[in-house]
Parts: sequence; structure tokens; C-alpha cells
Amino acid sequence: MNPAGESGRSRPSATLFDAIGGEPTFRKLVDEFYAGVATDPLLRPMYPEEDLGPAADRLTLFLIQYWGGPNTYSAQRGHPRLRMRHAPFRIGVAERDAWLRHMRRAVDRLDLPQEHATALWDYLERAAFFMVNVMEDPA
Repeated sequence: MNPAGESGRSRPSATLFDAIGGEPTFRKLVDEFYAGVATDPLLRPMYPEEDLGPAADRLTLFLIQYWGGPNTYSAQRGHPRLRMRHAPFRIGVAERDAWLRHMRRAVDRLDLPQEHATALWDYLERAAFFMVNVMEDPA
């Protein structure tokens, strides 16, 4: 499976969705994440909507589905196609690292058992690296 979970293989066991508290936990994760994005000078301009609520809903539904919850994301939006949906945005190392910084804070605030936090973080980190679409000039 590629890092963003877009292959035809099945997603991770549904037990993580249930084990970490289901939808409320994912909503808390995403709310914490977007609290950081809202004031981030690098990431905030990537969200053209004044209200980050719709973006937060999309991410929440995606993560819920990926980790074994209801498939509402696909029912509403079709296949995730994460790279395609993010292609219009410049995502380089700086953007990836900013995204990861806010997501790390959000994961830590969930205070999950270590094995669940690690599984969640490993996926989020792989997905962030996968989304980079701009090669940085090493000079």
C-alpha cells in the first residue's frame, strides 16, 4: 500500500478506530490540528475558504474511513485521490514539516496508549512525505 492508503488493498483493521474512541477522537485530533493551521503563515494560505470547518470535516471523514470507521468520505467525495486533490498546492519540505508539527501536537494532545499513537503517527508521517510535490533546490 502506498503511504497515503490509496491502493486497492484493504485499510488497516477497524479496531484502531474503535480502540481510540471512534469519531470523537478523530474530531478532536483534527480540531487540534486546524487550531495550529489557522495561525500558520505557511499553511493557512493553502486553504482558500475563510472558514476552516469544511476542510476539517473532510480530513476528519477521511481519517475515520481510513482507520475503519464509516465510509462517509467516499460516499460524499469518491476515491480519496490525495495526491490529485493536493496537486494545485505547492507542498515542499517546509510545508510538509509545518503540517507535521501541527499534527504531532494534535496527536500528542490525544494522550493515546503508545501503540495506538505510534500507529497513527506512522501513517500521518508517511502520508505527509508522500504529499510533497515540489523538489527543493538543494543550493
